[in-house]
Amino acid sequence: MDPLTPDELGRVRALATSSLCDADKTLALPDPAIRAMVSHARMAGPAVTVVAPDDHLPVLAAAGEAPAGSVLVVVNPRGARAVAGELVASEARRRGLAGMVIDGYCRDVAALRRIGLPVFARGTTPASGSARDPRGLDEGPVALGGVPVRPGDLVLGDDDGLAVATPDQLRAALAGAEEVERAEAAVLAGMGEGRDGRSLADHTNLAEHRAARAAGQDSSLRFLV
Repeated sequence: MDPLTPDELGRVRALATSSLCDADKTLALPDPAIRAMVSHARMAGPAVTVVAPDDHLPVLAAAGEAPAGSVLVVVNPRGARAVAGELVASEARRRGLAGMVIDGYCRDVAALRRIGLPVFARGTTPASGSARDPRGLDEGPVALGGVPVRPGDLVLGDDDGLAVATPDQLRAALAGAEEVERAEAAVLAGMGEGRDGRSLADHTNLAEHRAARAAGQDSSLRFLV
């Protein structure tokens, strides 16, 4: 499984996660309760994993070990305490990580938003975990919101949520996702402002598609742009 080239990864990062999910409806979707803590942030990068059972020491160590451009995927199997906050996010930003995903809680949300690093978590709590577990980066897969994530898998996220894919899946979905965004932009331009624009239905095969489905025929809804 070859990693994405810098050009391919740049194309992925330019796309909405929803567009990639439209292009490949088999992409794995972690529990949507793991959501963006920093709005208007878009993230894509290869996963590096860490297990942090109510202990932020493994996350602090992993933030200093993870390669630039990677996404730090943190799993807290206890899930009662925050295992990352302002300091870890600042270190991750300083070292050029693409973002951080926590299957558990974070804290210091106001500071996270100021730092701007994409951070996803189940929520926030002011109570920090302990600092006793000596492990750092994990070498194996973890379960992120019910989805297996292996080191090197691509983790994508924005305000809509998260998706996980192999490099080969994303490579195959790229052209389709770019076409989705091109078509949607053309539809929006054609709809224009107020009553002078064409309707959304006029930009699709809606009437024919509904008729075909009512007749039990195979059909796909598509844009006519």
